Amino acid sequence: MIKLRDLQYLDAIDNFRHFGRAAQSCFVSQPTLSGQIIKLEQQLGLQLVERQTRQVMLTPAGEQLVLEARKVLRAASAFEESAQALLDPLSGDLHLGLIPTLAPYVLPHIMAGLNHRLPKINFFLHEDKTRHLLQALDEGKLDVLVLPWLDDMDKFERYDLFEEPLVLACSPQHVLAEKKSLVLNDLKDQQILTLEDGHCLRDQAMGYCFTAGANEDHSFKATSLETLRHMVASNMGITLLPQLATLNLVPGNAIRYIPFAAPPPVRLISLLVRPGYSRLACIREVVSSIRNSVGGLFNKLEEDAD
Repeated sequence: MIKLRDLQYLDAIDNFRHFGRAAQSCFVSQPTLSGQIIKLEQQLGLQLVERQTRQVMLTPAGEQLVLEARKVLRAASAFEESAQALLDPLSGDLHLGLIPTLAPYVLPHIMAGLNHRLPKINFFLHEDKTRHLLQALDEGKLDVLVLPWLDDMDKFERYDLFEEPLVLACSPQHVLAEKKSLVLNDLKDQQILTLEDGHCLRDQAMGYCFTAGANEDHSFKATSLETLRHMVASNMGITLLPQLATLNLVPGNAIRYIPFAAPPPVRLISLLVRPGYSRLACIREVVSSIRNSVGGLFNKLEEDAD
């Protein structure tokens, strides 16, 4: 009889392409993992893994069967989640994925509320790019995602959380620095610093900038918002930043953050789960808590602006 653990070992080998790291991820010794894979191959009568000196990879049969293994692992995880939901839907582990342009700026505002509202939930936080998070959610490695909504995410169930405005960041020496607010036409012919490919914020911000007639600065691509911030502070260009990324910063005169007049560019932050996810009572509490925490924050920002 094939055991779930053996399928987990096969999945880990495909993920890490290295016996040692795969074993470490499964919390077993390398000989244990290697021995179980050999037994699985003998049981199936198929070679699943190519063992080379410097590289480990799956055979064509292994590539095909690891996809089936993941379906079985997802089904087993769903079975366990359903049992947990029946026992106590507001307890257990919850793996939450966020993108780097959101996680460090929203987590300080939402985690206290989540821990207070769901004291029996153990939150595990994962930060990665959008593509990797969506894959992990689809494969059952993550339970929920909080990230900007994109049109190609409609295979997942969606709960809208809040709209986050984008603001212009520029140095005090820039021609736009003295403006109290901006309109679309103010960006015409401006050079915009951007994130590297793979960040959904890059596409969202540049979509707005291109509409305004701005141009992308191709001389530099940042890997993070903090890199962009330092470039702006050095008067190397201007960029659009999410409003949450401009809060709680050390006061200084190196950067001006200028809002846009209505309607401002925004990104819609949503929570995603797999269709049919069993712990909906828990998800509803998470959605309500985040909406309350961030909604109150934006209300305060509007009051301060007035």
